[in-house]
Amino acid sequence: MAIFPQFSVRAISLTVAILSAGFSLSAQASMGNIGTTYGVMAVDVATAQSLSMFNDQVSATYYNPAYLTKDPKGELTVGLLHAEQELRAESPQRNSDILADSPSQHVLIGMKTNLTSMTRSDHPIYLGFIAGVEKYGKELLAFSSNTSESGQFLEYGKEPLFLNIGAATTIWRGIDAGISARITLEAKADLDAISNLAGETQRERLSVNAEPSVKSIVSTSINWGKTFCPENGCWLSGWETALAYRAKSASSTSVDANIIVSQTIPDPGLALAVTTIDSFQPETWVIGTQYQGDGWRIGGSIEQQNWSELEDEFAGDTIKDQASLSPAARMQFDDILIPRIGGEYRLNDNFVFLTGVAYRESPLKTTRNREVNYLDTDKISIGLGLSATYNRTRFLAYPVRVDLGYQYQMLQKRDFTIVDFNGNEEDVTADGDIHVFSGSVTLKF
Repeated sequence: MAIFPQFSVRAISLTVAILSAGFSLSAQASMGNIGTTYGVMAVDVATAQSLSMFNDQVSATYYNPAYLTKDPKGELTVGLLHAEQELRAESPQRNSDILADSPSQHVLIGMKTNLTSMTRSDHPIYLGFIAGVEKYGKELLAFSSNTSESGQFLEYGKEPLFLNIGAATTIWRGIDAGISARITLEAKADLDAISNLAGETQRERLSVNAEPSVKSIVSTSINWGKTFCPENGCWLSGWETALAYRAKSASSTSVDANIIVSQTIPDPGLALAVTTIDSFQPETWVIGTQYQGDGWRIGGSIEQQNWSELEDEFAGDTIKDQASLSPAARMQFDDILIPRIGGEYRLNDNFVFLTGVAYRESPLKTTRNREVNYLDTDKISIGLGLSATYNRTRFLAYPVRVDLGYQYQMLQKRDFTIVDFNGNEEDVTADGDIHVFSGSVTLKF
């Protein structure tokens, strides 16, 4: 009778080992992405995403694709993001409070351009894309999904491939509209093999397929002055408003394995099926506004994230295994509102100072999540940054822009009950400190 559990473990291990040849498995993956957790580019990091709705760089493809129209010049941007994370779970029973401290490191590249020259119409159409890859490009498809006996943070860790592509155009004076696609992957693996009791296989057949899942982002922005008083100006001049909608998306993997064990499990064999999600981006509505003066601007946004939809996603997740629990014992999530406010001040013709602050309540409602043991707390984000423009280029037709951003995230203390695989309980207090550094270089063309 002990053979079957022992072999099940070996079969699952074999499946994961073979699957990892096609995917980079990483511990401490998360339900977030760099766009919602930190900020895509340095300006987004420095303003705690408070001015991201009005950032005319390539990160607009994620936050507000309609804003791609604001700068008619094309641009190529290369950036780096490094997030130092110290995530803690304090308990008298533990030797160390540090639960995770591995960094998240991204290389980003983006481009936007005016497609007018490709058409016979004079009406401008702008195209932009941006891609981010974990561990400075070494982990293209970082993926991990697991239960935990010590606790795991819901949102922080290594992030999967970040990919957005979008387009925008002007509808009427001062009114722009844009649409973009957030692309994630749905991977599926099928494994058939014959094995002996030692776990040695023969006549294996493995098939791995990854299909893109495309989720839409739509937005519109209004420059009130250009719309209602384009010639002489009025009290509405300088005011802008933007509205964006991002559909929910997730990265998922399904593994179907069928193993025949010689003299033990005959044909049709032992079937194993695993379906799980790694990262999840909730359905999001954002409204933002800003006022731009002479050499300065101030703005903010209110963001609604519908995390309650994650409960349905986990219901079909065989690793999180929520479907087998009673409704009262399952993980529960709340929809949340995130306020952000920030500003920008031009020091001189070459340097601009940026800052911003944001507050996010935790969407994780339950504090006791058996075996999965997710931890998540309220957090305050504060950002600072500097944007520099170098005009005296010898070989380039346009100035070079360099952006630097820093963000500190303080995870506030929150109590949880950790339940291990044997049902033993442990009370812990979760908190943490996140330091995010980001830099980018932008070339115009």
